[in-house]
Amino acid sequence: MEIRVLGPGCARCSTTRKLIAEVIEELGVEASLVQVTDLMEITKYDLMSTPGVVIDGKVVCSGKVPSRGEVRSWISGGSS
Repeated sequence: MEIRVLGPGCARCSTTRKLIAEVIEELGVEASLVQVTDLMEITKYDLMSTPGVVIDGKVVCSGKVPSRGEVRSWISGGSS
């Protein structure tokens, strides 16, 4: 599973990345977590606002810090 956190590196983006990392560890899943700060790369995902979360190529969240429950659902259920 590849998870990307898209954003300029602001506090909300960092919080999102940290939360996802914690849930990955809690669930004991194998996942690659990458923070993408390059604007050209971010624009490929057609986000209206950041932070954005992309799991295995699918945007699952944008414009907010997700809840722990949302992150657990995405990771345990794949990208949905």
